Amino acid sequence: MSKAADLANLIGNINAGGGGVNRNVIINGAMNVAQRGTSAVAAASGNYTTVDRYASYESTDGAYTVEQSTDAPTGFSKSLKAQVTTADTSIASGQYAQLVQRIEAQNLQHLDYGLSTAKTLALSFFVKSSKTGTYCITAYKDDATGSASTMLFPKEFSISSANTWEKKTITIEPDSQIKSATGVIDDDNGSGMQIFWNLAQGSTYTGGTDGTWSTNTAHYATTNQVNWMDSTSNNFYLTGVQLEVGQNPTSFEHEPIDVTLAKCQRYFQAYDGGGAGAKFATGFATSTTVAQYSIGQQVGMRANATVDASNVKIWDVANEYTISSVTGATSYDGEVTFQATGSGLTQYRSCSFRQQASGNAITIDAEL
Repeated sequence: MSKAADLANLIGNINAGGGGVNRNVIINGAMNVAQRGTSAVAAASGNYTTVDRYASYESTDGAYTVEQSTDAPTGFSKSLKAQVTTADTSIASGQYAQLVQRIEAQNLQHLDYGLSTAKTLALSFFVKSSKTGTYCITAYKDDATGSASTMLFPKEFSISSANTWEKKTITIEPDSQIKSATGVIDDDNGSGMQIFWNLAQGSTYTGGTDGTWSTNTAHYATTNQVNWMDSTSNNFYLTGVQLEVGQNPTSFEHEPIDVTLAKCQRYFQAYDGGGAGAKFATGFATSTTVAQYSIGQQVGMRANATVDASNVKIWDVANEYTISSVTGATSYDGEVTFQATGSGLTQYRSCSFRQQASGNAITIDAEL
C-alpha cells in the first residue's frame, strides 16, 4: 500500500468515526508479547498458552500446538504459529479447531452497536500456511442480556500460495440486526466481541452464510471451510492483526512494546523472581499452616484474578515449606492479596516466598 493510499484510508476511517491513534482494538496484534512462554504447547479448550491474548480451541480426533515464532513478514519480527501434530482427515459434525482473540466490551463502545450509527469495521492480518484453500474468520458479537442477542458473522478468505505470507483484508458491515437493540454490546468488562480464525469445522458449525450476520450460535463458518487438521505437515502462521473502524484497512499500527505489554497485563501477569531460590515477596504467618502476602499488580487488572503459585515455596528463617494450596486471592486497588497453606510455620513470624525452579514463580490470571 502506498503512503498516499494509506493516508487516504486513514482519513476516510477517521471521517467514519475511527481514530488515527489507538485505532486497533486488537491487543498484541504483532504477537510480540508471550508472558507464558514461547515454546510449542498443545492447543486445548479455549485456553491461553503462549502468545498473549490469543486462545486456542482443539476438539477433533487430532491435535495441534501453538507457539510464538520468529517467522514473520517484512515489518514484523514475531508471529503465532500453529502446527498439526496428530492429523484428523475427517472432522466429525461437532468437532472444531480455532484460534481466537476476545475483546473487552468496554473497548468497543465507539462501534455504536445497537444504534443506527453502528460502524463498519476493517479487519486485516498477515497469514501463511502450508495448507491452501478457503478459511473463515468469525466475528462473534457477545452479550445476550436484555433484548440483545449473540450474533455471528462468518467471512471467507483464501490462502492462495503455500508457505507464502499474504495480507488479508475483511470488511465487517453492520446490518439491521446490529443496528437494532439486539445488536447492543454491554458497557462492561466482559467479552464484547471475539474474532475467530477457523482451522477446521464440523458440519454442525458450517451453516453460516459468507458475510452475513446470524443469531444462530453454530454459524461459525461456511461449507467451504478447509480442513487444516488433515496432515501433520500443516502449519498456520498469523501476525499483524488489526481491527479498526472504517471500511478501508490502514497499515498496521505499531506501538511501543511497553504499551503492548501493559495492555496484555490487564488480563494476565507473570512474576519471575529470577530462578530457583529467588525471593519475590515477603509476608507473615497468620497461623502454623497459613501465610499471607501481597503482590502489587503491574497494571490494574480486568477483574479479580486467579493465582497460580505452584512454583513457590515458603521460607521461614532457615526452613523451607511447600505450599499445598493458594486461597482467598483478591484484587483491590492495584494489589493482589492471598493466602498460602503449608505446615509447620510459626505464627506471626515473617516469611518470604521463593521460586522453586526456573520459569514463572507466580501467575495472576484475569483473562476473558
